[in-house]
Amino acid sequence: MHKFDYIIVGSGLAGLYTAWKASSKGRVAIITKALVRDSNSFNAQGGIAAVTSKDDAPEIHKDDTLIAGRGLCEESAVDILVNEGPHRIEEIIAEGMKFDSKNGMLSLGLEGGHHKRRILHAGGDSTGRWITEFTISKVLEQENIEIYENTTLLDLLVKDNECFGIRCWSENPLLTDKDQGEEVLMYASHVFLTSGGTSAIYSRTTNPQTTVGDGLAVAYNAGCRIMDMEFIQFHPSGLYLKDSPKAFLISEAVRGEKAHLLDKSGKRFMVPIHELAELAPRDIVARSIYKQMQSDRMPYVRLSLKHLDSEMIRKRFPAIMEKCREYGYDLTDEIPVAPAAHYSVGGILSNSNGKTDVKRLYTCGEVSATGIMGANRLASNSLIECLVFASRAVEDSVRVGDIAEFPEFEKRYVKDPDNAGLYVAIRNEVAELMNRCAGIIRTEKTLTEGLASLDLLAARLDDMENGMHEYHIEAARRLIRVARLIMEPALMRKESRGGHYREDYPCADEDFVLHSVQQKGHPISTAPVNAGYFEF
Repeated sequence: MHKFDYIIVGSGLAGLYTAWKASSKGRVAIITKALVRDSNSFNAQGGIAAVTSKDDAPEIHKDDTLIAGRGLCEESAVDILVNEGPHRIEEIIAEGMKFDSKNGMLSLGLEGGHHKRRILHAGGDSTGRWITEFTISKVLEQENIEIYENTTLLDLLVKDNECFGIRCWSENPLLTDKDQGEEVLMYASHVFLTSGGTSAIYSRTTNPQTTVGDGLAVAYNAGCRIMDMEFIQFHPSGLYLKDSPKAFLISEAVRGEKAHLLDKSGKRFMVPIHELAELAPRDIVARSIYKQMQSDRMPYVRLSLKHLDSEMIRKRFPAIMEKCREYGYDLTDEIPVAPAAHYSVGGILSNSNGKTDVKRLYTCGEVSATGIMGANRLASNSLIECLVFASRAVEDSVRVGDIAEFPEFEKRYVKDPDNAGLYVAIRNEVAELMNRCAGIIRTEKTLTEGLASLDLLAARLDDMENGMHEYHIEAARRLIRVARLIMEPALMRKESRGGHYREDYPCADEDFVLHSVQQKGHPISTAPVNAGYFEF
């Protein structure tokens, strides 16, 4: 029996930091679908938001977060984030994390929606990589942490609404000696879902291709409430690549250094739209770019840095500079950009200590919904959320205690290589559906058509049902489930707010100052904001 005190699903910052914190409490296993460094956290460029300067204050950070969240933030959760965030930063600095500094003072950047410079960065534009490598180093120092790469979550081991571990498919030689891998049952007193978001379910995305919402679908199947999934944050500036739907992220920090967004005539179009111009909240900038692209009949707008000091650009954004050069662009001049799916604002409902509806199952990071993000994430709040809520969840797990005796579970999955092509085909269909029907701009017509298409795909899989849980078919089912979890509340929400824009309902409606809630076996519903719904 593979038995641990903690199982962590996912190797982004939320998972790694959880594992590090949990290692002082017991034996820890990290599983990750690909390699440990394949995560959104590792690729994050902009930085991490926390109050560290005397001319800033948690109250200002809170106000910026609430404004970006468009009325759906849970204020109690935001209070926790802005007040505990600085302590988590102090902690990791004390442990050896190096942020960029000048003359002994932290170098602080400015990003969209922030009214103060409070974005810590490392390696210029490689903050995610630096902080992830730092956390990996801490994990590797602990002899009681095992890392299992190439191991995919299939299901949770749940009995009587209590989680006892996970069911996974592993090709890791530490868990199996079979060439095609096999199902592995892993048991733990505490399971943490830190599996990231869903944005790779879209065809144009900044995310690694592994980020398709497996953890979300598995949690839904286990009975967890899923909240606010209609809110998808499209990053305004994904580098436009002519012959590819993929998008390399051009950090918000680039606009923070006063880069300009230009239409095809060379005019700044954000200035009359918002007081912060290019640094308006992401939903506004992304939607404005999209509309400008339609007006110009162009697949991109231009991001111009040619009026800025080229040497500053080279020093501040070395990684982005090099990647642009690889694609044939000069960051010190003008580059083509277009929005791309970037961040899942909603997720698995969790309280302020990371608890879900299933006992002993915790969640943290992008896969979770704590109420912090509201309808639209404030830039660089994601990494600090990982640190703050992972720490709280681990401490809560100690209060819950360990399992004395585990029930037995049977293996049930098989893998048929002949179905691999079917999965790829369905994934491509779902990705195109998401871009077309649930993208930056939605309508009742597109969402209804999208849901009908998902029904047809699901029926196609049902026709193949033979009583077995086949790996590729079940993976396709999870994709369809995630797509439905996004589309159904988007259809229900007849207004525009944050990361959800309905062309047929272009204004916000005060009757929709509500969270959307989805739970298996129950019709879609709503929950009030700031009314104790997250207190359980």
